[in-house]
Amino acid sequence: MIITQTPLRIGLVGGGTDLPGYYLEHGGRVLNAALDKYVYVIVKQRFDDDIYVNYSKKEIVSRVEDLEHELVREAMHMTGVSSGVEITTLADIPSAGSGLGSSSAVTVGLLHALYAYRGHQASARELAEQACTIEIDRCGKPIGKQDQYIAAFGGIRDIRFGPGEEVVAQELGLPAAERRALQQQIMLFYTGITRSADPILAEQNANVGATQPQLDLLRDLAGFAAALRESWEAKRKLASGVSNDRIDHAVSRALDAGASGAKLTGAGGGGFLLVICPAERQRAVRQSLPDMREFPVGLDHLGSRVILNVLRDIWS
Repeated sequence: MIITQTPLRIGLVGGGTDLPGYYLEHGGRVLNAALDKYVYVIVKQRFDDDIYVNYSKKEIVSRVEDLEHELVREAMHMTGVSSGVEITTLADIPSAGSGLGSSSAVTVGLLHALYAYRGHQASARELAEQACTIEIDRCGKPIGKQDQYIAAFGGIRDIRFGPGEEVVAQELGLPAAERRALQQQIMLFYTGITRSADPILAEQNANVGATQPQLDLLRDLAGFAAALRESWEAKRKLASGVSNDRIDHAVSRALDAGASGAKLTGAGGGGFLLVICPAERQRAVRQSLPDMREFPVGLDHLGSRVILNVLRDIWS
């Protein structure tokens, strides 16, 4: 039995510039932080040759090609695991569409677990690159590359994309005191709205030419967490579904209560509201958002890892 633990994430600034329609020509940059909230993937050897997959539904098939869960199907194809396994995915968040990078965390965690099942120790870069291949190339999702890299590597990272295909995921060398200070200012509130990011991201991809000034601003702000407020104003203009009246009102209330910045995580449209706020103003911010449930979080430093490996001689 193999169990992997892969962190969810919050994008601080720069989101949208990791889309290939932009970064291939102009270069993209995001500031991203892994959270101490996780996706867990369990891979267990079975006595028979069937494939069992447990998530929001249960699948039992005899061939990988028959799996409906496309991320499991493609991860099994990529790692060469073809039969005789039971795979279960679990998460610390309420559902998909959270804006915390859960889909990419699942993909990275699947690859990590299936490679460990085969006895291969995959590197963080290998996991990130192959997760991008699965989600973007094989499954055709209109997404960027930031989620896969932060899930694999963990930490607080300045991630740069292109121009071209190169990705550099550099960890910020923050002293422990500064890391703690940043962590203490992070607040997450659940909006109660879940949505698929795909339509929003597809519109952002289609709008790259028209929204290039906003994307340029997001790229250039990505080194400064204090620019969260300005980056959200730029991101709101990327696609029609990024925000709505309820979210705009919540952001305004948080700022009026003393927050330094506030934005939706991920592509927007719902999920979690990220608020950066000094400790002395956090009570006021909580009181300003009574209709949203707070989700206490810290930061993760390790990225995807194997937390249980009971390996039998399955390939002899």
